[in-house]
Amino acid sequence: MELIKQIKQAESEAQQIIEQAKAEAAKQAQQGREKRRQHLEEAEKQRRKAIEEAVSHGRTQAEHEAENLKAEAERKRQELHSKADNKMNAAVEKVMDYLRG
Repeated sequence: MELIKQIKQAESEAQQIIEQAKAEAAKQAQQGREKRRQHLEEAEKQRRKAIEEAVSHGRTQAEHEAENLKAEAERKRQELHSKADNKMNAAVEKVMDYLRG
């Protein structure tokens, strides 16, 4: 009789241990999911920050490049204007020489 009582007691304790282990496993699994979620959120924040920094850097470079291109275009425009003035002056001189002569 005592042996049956001890076996039932052992089975009961084993069942409690199993339930506690299941509860602990579920708790650890939930904690793991929560940590993964937090890591994913942090990674997403870092990704967004990196994108924003890259866009900002790209925009700054583009603005600098645009300024350089505008300056180059202005320089070339002035150069063409100067060449055109020189050619026009030479043409006017030729016409004036022809008319005088």
